[in-house]
Amino acid sequence: MKILSGIQPSGQLHIGNYFGMMQTMISNMESSELYVFIVDLHALTSVHDRDKLAAGTLEAAADFLALGLDPDKCIFWVQSDVPEVCELTWALSILTPMGLLERCHSYKDKVAKGLAASHGLFSYPVLMAADILLYQADRVPVGKDQKQHLEVARDIAMKFNNQYGDTFVIPEPAISETTATVPGLDGQKMSKSYGNTIPIFSEGKQLKKRVMAIETDATPVDDPKNPDNCNLYQMMNLFATRERMAEINGLYVNGGAAYGYLKLELLDLLNDKFGAARQKKKEYLADPEMLRQILKKGGDKAREKATVTLDLVRERIGLKY
Repeated sequence: MKILSGIQPSGQLHIGNYFGMMQTMISNMESSELYVFIVDLHALTSVHDRDKLAAGTLEAAADFLALGLDPDKCIFWVQSDVPEVCELTWALSILTPMGLLERCHSYKDKVAKGLAASHGLFSYPVLMAADILLYQADRVPVGKDQKQHLEVARDIAMKFNNQYGDTFVIPEPAISETTATVPGLDGQKMSKSYGNTIPIFSEGKQLKKRVMAIETDATPVDDPKNPDNCNLYQMMNLFATRERMAEINGLYVNGGAAYGYLKLELLDLLNDKFGAARQKKKEYLADPEMLRQILKKGGDKAREKATVTLDLVRERIGLKY
């Protein structure tokens, strides 16, 4: 089975990225044909600083490798190193109905939050579809907020297959219900756009400041609380053992949950989870040329796969004569 997913280098990766996609991808290295890529072309819709994008790309690569991704057990590359995706995007664009894109809520949400409206932002789902279909992916781990874009990719693939004959695998989403939407500091979905994240590799005073900033209600310690309405509880559930969460649940339901102490416990859990990887990341970033070589090797492997699909598409639509 081919499993594919990508991540934007548009800022520090956070625990929402980790539980939403990264952990799933790393865990599938042994059992699947795995495709992992850094989507720098997508990032151009919001990052217009050359140095920031270049540095973010290398940092995202270091993050994945430090967390345990083995480039010898998967194909790991940078999106723009495979130019075939741009040609496929155009081939898919000519069949993509405007109405399909106009119904995408992500474009409207981003524009409403101040991101500049552009053709690239509007047609983002077509490029995402090309990313997926170019490698004939069977499954795509995505967060709930990206499910609609995957449905767009499926619609485009089916329309293309109906028009030109069987060409693309129809991908299926892989969404973990327990981590489909990781809450941020303010209870909204954790997102760099909202500034409510806990970066994966944050540490020391900076990490403590973020954790202590998690918003909670004013219910007194001894009063019962609803754990389902508490983003601190939801974050604890991502890291604590099942036994410990049963104890914490009892404190919420029966009274006795002290938010300050629970935040400090979460801080310890974060350090335990990511502490060992922090040093590994620093070692990778200290050798950027090594990172570039790893990504180049992955890009070469990705292009070999992409060329097969694109040759078939070119033949189907009449670009081979």
